[in-house]
Amino acid sequence: MAPSSAIMIYTATMPLPKFDGLLLPILSFIRDGQEHSLKETVEHVADVFKLSETERNQLLPSGYQRVIVNRTSWARTFLKKAEFLHYSRRGFMQISKRGEEYLAGNPQTLTVADLRRYPEFKENWNTATEVQQEQTPETSHDLTPEEQIENAFGEIEKDLAKNLLEQISNLSPGFFERLVVDVLIKMGYGGSLKDAGRAIGKSGDGGIDGIIKEDKLGLDTIYIQAKCWEGTVGRPEIQKFMGALAGNRAKKGVFITTSSFSSDAVTYAASIDTKIVLIDGKQLAELMIEHDVGVSLQATYTVKRLDADYFSEV
Repeated sequence: MAPSSAIMIYTATMPLPKFDGLLLPILSFIRDGQEHSLKETVEHVADVFKLSETERNQLLPSGYQRVIVNRTSWARTFLKKAEFLHYSRRGFMQISKRGEEYLAGNPQTLTVADLRRYPEFKENWNTATEVQQEQTPETSHDLTPEEQIENAFGEIEKDLAKNLLEQISNLSPGFFERLVVDVLIKMGYGGSLKDAGRAIGKSGDGGIDGIIKEDKLGLDTIYIQAKCWEGTVGRPEIQKFMGALAGNRAKKGVFITTSSFSSDAVTYAASIDTKIVLIDGKQLAELMIEHDVGVSLQATYTVKRLDADYFSEV
């Protein structure tokens, strides 16, 4: 069967669309009536949109699945719920009579809104999902359910990070230094909290606020600069810190600030032999959240998947 015009409009070079935009390309791909696996469909989608290797391998924020696989899987699921296709056997799909009839009209688009016009679409979702879809704007279907969850989680963490930095900005220098100690200890540095507490804030040696063990055995030491800043930290401050490290024959340092670093400061730190790690306010807040410093657990949600191996009779 000759390809319809609907296929042609998707062949131009463009980034991977949201899963809503994959509905018609996937349906057009399986119109030959043959069985097609998810892997085969994913590769087809990647080729149709001429994705680069980077785009093909892009992961969800959680890192557990490729974005293209996630979106293709959900597009396939939505097509099945509207009975545009069916699963011929485990892991394989085929176009249905309804899908063939839809393509026969040479459609230019196929959206979730189109699928929702079929009563089977709602009937094939459980009550909780159906209610959620009724309450969610159509634009939410640009994202898969996992992407919606991860985006919402990201917004929560972004707001939390902002609140953390606001709190930190009101802290005394001494409290901020103890906060830095807590973060480093949770990350595995500093030996014991008692040792780290003695080392930090005691040096006062021009540009150095403290010295902390790199590991529990103290095989190496890390020199620390921990400052609350309002403006951007520039190259001169990093040069001053590097000079202090050289004066102590130190090869490793961490410069932590509540603000940000200029591009010159970042370039300079990357160009010198002495290893200086720069941690700005955004990174500090992220580390606090990751290692549970100054935050508490509010709720945990577990996302489960069907275990296909369990149902296999082979």
